[in-house]
Amino acid sequence: MTETDPSTSFLSRHQFLIYRLFSLAGLVPVGAFLVVHLLTNASVLAGPGTFQSRVDLIHSLEPLLVPIEWLFIFLPMMFHAAVGFVIIANGMPNVGSYPYMGNVRYTLQRATGMIAFAFILWHVMQLHWMGAPLGGGRFDPHHASSSAAVAIRPLAVSILYCIGILSTVFHFSNGLWTQGITWGLWTSPAAMRRANWISVAVGILLGAAGLGAVGGMRSINVDEARAIETRMEEAKRLLEGGLPAAPAPPAAAPLPVVPAATPAGVELSLPAVTPAAESPLSPAARSAATPLPGA
Repeated sequence: MTETDPSTSFLSRHQFLIYRLFSLAGLVPVGAFLVVHLLTNASVLAGPGTFQSRVDLIHSLEPLLVPIEWLFIFLPMMFHAAVGFVIIANGMPNVGSYPYMGNVRYTLQRATGMIAFAFILWHVMQLHWMGAPLGGGRFDPHHASSSAAVAIRPLAVSILYCIGILSTVFHFSNGLWTQGITWGLWTSPAAMRRANWISVAVGILLGAAGLGAVGGMRSINVDEARAIETRMEEAKRLLEGGLPAAPAPPAAAPLPVVPAATPAGVELSLPAVTPAAESPLSPAARSAATPLPGA
């Protein structure tokens, strides 16, 4: 029976399992979400209506959307980032001493990981509703393309988005190659070369989708997009609430009152009605109705 050295850290004792979970979280669900997110945003190139329909489909998951975000996006991403920072802290770059390609990719993987973490944090605070208390939360799911276009319209913001997207895409696509080595999926030099081309193709596809989304947002006519989104929102509410009730028919106009005709030379006499205020009162009643002095 072996005894565990109490001086070793939890990470050291469970390093194999933690690193496998770290690698798996980078692929599923974090990597899968990245692919869906970039391709969804790239749909803005087909027009504001197409992008709005994609966003409506995602938000149709409410009220389960928030639990899904935390269970399958935020918590795995936080775990991946925490373990990644531990790995970065325990590994020193030595590209200057060994400037071969594998070592360069190792260093870039960690550098882009830090850039991607800062970018994702800023991106969430800027557009997600959780950033509203800090002045963010500028994305409106009912006016998806117009609100996103306004948020990234400044040139400096667009440049930061391009840097963040490319860093995140490189971190993911290069991570596919290193992940295959970690899991023993490709071990021979030939298999590694084939996997390298796959990771390059994935990186080019996702990078083009991300940059295309930024360009599409910047080229949007905000007023026209908002008009399209408003019409789509009204149509959606109409379908959810059913067809509007038919307007009630206008009330029939009252028939005119025509006085009855009387024969010529005949006068109708009605008894005079004395108004109640002018009806005569008995002396006792007048005395009772007279107010007392000082009343």
